[in-house]
Formats: sequence, C-alpha cells, structure tokens
Amino acid sequence: MKVVAFNGSPRKNGNTASLIWTVFRELAEEEIDVEMVQLGGHLIRPCTACGDCHRNRDRRCVIKDDIINECVDKMIEADGIILASSVHFGDVTGQIKMLIDRAGMVSGANADSFRRKIGAGIIAARRGGAMHAFHTLNDFFLLREMIIVGSSYWNIGYGRESEEVMQDEEALRTMRCLGRNIAWALKKIRG
Repeated sequence: MKVVAFNGSPRKNGNTASLIWTVFRELAEEEIDVEMVQLGGHLIRPCTACGDCHRNRDRRCVIKDDIINECVDKMIEADGIILASSVHFGDVTGQIKMLIDRAGMVSGANADSFRRKIGAGIIAARRGGAMHAFHTLNDFFLLREMIIVGSSYWNIGYGRESEEVMQDEEALRTMRCLGRNIAWALKKIRG
C-alpha cells in the first residue's frame, strides 16, 4: 500500500512538510510506503476549462509543460492521497489549488479515477484561515468520491517560522492519530 502527499507550501522544509512527516512516521511503522511531492518551486498552470480531458479520456491534462500529469499518475497509483497546504490569504496556496482543479477534472473525466481512495487534508497556519483552507481540501475529496479520514481534532498545525509547528503539541498528536487512522482505513479497505 502507498500514500502520496502533495506539499502545496512554497517552503520545501517548512511547517507543512513537518506535519506531513509526522503522519508519514506513523504510516511507515505500519509498513505503508510513502512519498512526498513538493509543489512549491514548480510553475503550475491553472485549468483552462478547455474540456479536452473529457474528450480525450486518457488520464492526462492537455497542459503538458508542468508537473500536474506526473501528479495525476501518482494519485492514480496511490491507495491514499494527502493534500497539504499552508494558508495564504485565508485559503490554500495557488499551487495546491491548481492541482485540485486540474487533477479533479482529469479524474472526473476518467471513470472517477480517485473514487474510494483514502483522502486526508493537512493545513499549516500562522493564525487565521485554517478551517476555510481545510474545507477546500476536503471538498476535493468529497467531489472525487474519496473516503476522508479524520483524526482526534482538525488536521491543522500552527506556526509561522520554519519548524515552529513542531512546538504545537496538539497538532503533533493530531497528525500521529491521523497517520494511525489512515493506516487502519487502508488495511480495512485494501486489506
């Protein structure tokens, strides 16, 4: 079994990555393969609403000069998908939103390629906007007919400076619980 996480933060080793790695440690203990894809640093184009993914039905977005098709491939191959983002202006980053828009369209055009996969969202916030951003991620999972796995609290951690989220003990407990819950759900579903 495999879980792929997409880090939508522009900071490669920032708070969002720290939260993902906390979840990954729990998954690794359950012998579940993990992979993190860093979206920050890549120029990602927005969906143009051209409809070609619905006409072609080849599991591809016709925009080929960025990493989205590679991400879609990883999402299709994975048993579980984590979308993680820092909060920018009260919502997810542009990078993760473009992944949601384009991967969501491609999935919907191709027999709902993400249907019944495990999904979990993670948010790193300095202060405000965390719940709105969290709902943005969960909306993607719901619209793609995925199974959302929760934790003992919202999958949110607080911190501004790099690694500051590691001082948020409640967030760390939440991420560890999330990792255990993802592993449990994967074993029940994919068994």
